[in-house]
Amino acid sequence: MQTKSRFFLDFIRLAGPFWQSQNKNTIIGFSVALVVLTILQITISVVITMWSAALFDALDQQSMTKFFTQVGLIVLIFIANMAVTASHFMVKRRLQLDWRGWLTDKLIGQWMHNGRHYLITHIPGKHDNPDGRIAEDIRIATELAIDLIHSLLYCILLLISFTEILWDLSGTITLDLFLVEIPISGHLVWLSIIYAACASTLGWWIGRPLTKATDDRQTVEANFRFGLVKARENSMAIALIHGERHENPHFHALFGDIISVWHQQTNAWAKILLFSSGYSVLSMAFPILVSAPRYILGSISLGALMQSAQAFQHMVSALSWPVDNMGRVAEWRASVERVLGLNEVLVQLEEEIAKSDPHRIVVKKNEDSILRFDKLCLSRLDGIVCIEGLDAEINAGERILLAGNPYTGNKLFKAMARLWPWGEGTIELPDDDAMFFMPPRPYLPTGSLRMAICYPSESDAFNQEALESSMEQVGLRDLIAQLDETGDWEKNLEREQQQRLGMVRLLLHRPKWIMMQEAFNSLNPEDEVEMIRMIMRELPDSTLLTITKQPAVRALHKRQIILT
Repeated sequence: MQTKSRFFLDFIRLAGPFWQSQNKNTIIGFSVALVVLTILQITISVVITMWSAALFDALDQQSMTKFFTQVGLIVLIFIANMAVTASHFMVKRRLQLDWRGWLTDKLIGQWMHNGRHYLITHIPGKHDNPDGRIAEDIRIATELAIDLIHSLLYCILLLISFTEILWDLSGTITLDLFLVEIPISGHLVWLSIIYAACASTLGWWIGRPLTKATDDRQTVEANFRFGLVKARENSMAIALIHGERHENPHFHALFGDIISVWHQQTNAWAKILLFSSGYSVLSMAFPILVSAPRYILGSISLGALMQSAQAFQHMVSALSWPVDNMGRVAEWRASVERVLGLNEVLVQLEEEIAKSDPHRIVVKKNEDSILRFDKLCLSRLDGIVCIEGLDAEINAGERILLAGNPYTGNKLFKAMARLWPWGEGTIELPDDDAMFFMPPRPYLPTGSLRMAICYPSESDAFNQEALESSMEQVGLRDLIAQLDETGDWEKNLEREQQQRLGMVRLLLHRPKWIMMQEAFNSLNPEDEVEMIRMIMRELPDSTLLTITKQPAVRALHKRQIILT
């Protein structure tokens, strides 16, 4: 657990630049407006206590003139309070949304950058469920931060405003200690401070377990959501092998963790509510009971009594900010720690990639259209070597079969894409020639079929004629009518159709370097061979590196590199 000073400094370093961002003038304007509206809220609270004193004095004096005057004033106060409250709400919500949007863009930019989203899955640390941290924890971290800052500012201003009022209303009382009499000025102020200090100390002590329980609950809830999403994404595979009997106990176990942490959080909340419910009742009655003797003795008016009670309650409320916000602070801190955890691992990853390390693969561009491996060593995360001392040159237009262990071939492709830095040696990529990787299952984003095929280019990057021609070539004529339909194509299409769509994508982009990893293993052998022949026919100048288990495909390549 981070220390408080380190925790706040880390959060300020991460989220503080929002106020110096591109739209800083607008952001500062909204921030100033929020402060001004908060001051107006305090002003209205002070005016209401003065109005309350005048109203009870009018009632005590049985004066109809003064009574109707107060009726007119409350109408004005009512209108002003509505306008200030609504404006404050709108400004605060805008500021919360802008801050969340800025921090979300920042974290997504770090996460979805040059494969960082993939690389962090191989790095130890507290960065599980990055999607939940970005979607949910950033929301909580920014929304509650502004809520808590506003409420703290409100309480400070409240304290400043009502301390003077309560001091004047308290007057001076004499404490008779038999042998000596001690005059005490502002006794209600001192009582409110002692009362709130005792309550805050006791409240913090009671509420300490809530922070850990809240953090634990967010973690297990995220794990449960992740498990459900993973099952949904792989529903066909689960159904085909009847894996439900395994998934159900797994979900029960994940939900069992939620139940356990829920009980911990419930017990922590119950103790806080037990304390706060009694505390709120006592705070309402205590100031009246303390001031009542002075009213009975005629030292103060009924209006002054009620104003004293209200001022006392406002002061105690301001001083009790830590008690009243224990739960929200705990929730906010738990979410901030999860956001900081993701940011920390992303920053560490950038530093790790940037520094020179002899035990990291160097990937660089050369000046020629040659792919070169120089003393390349590929390692697993546990240090076990997959391949060592690979020296090879691949010229433009060659057809190369990567034989041997397909697992090692997979690692080689990842290293070429800068997604696997673990190992040694150098990979020299052909200058300005993009690598086109074809995995066993192409990524098909949700949206129109046209957009899924053209990905990662825009959906209007290729004309209709080129799309239709390519789809007919690969045997997907029946899907042409669905080009502008929207769907989840990874679920709606069979795997064979998905791999054929990958071929359509290849024919449209026409890359010079193609890295193919069992990209047609769902097709029958004859069709897989035909796909490779089509690549060689349609893209005769492209270089092809192939990983396949199909013997007939191997014969189509000029030479092979054995990965052992």
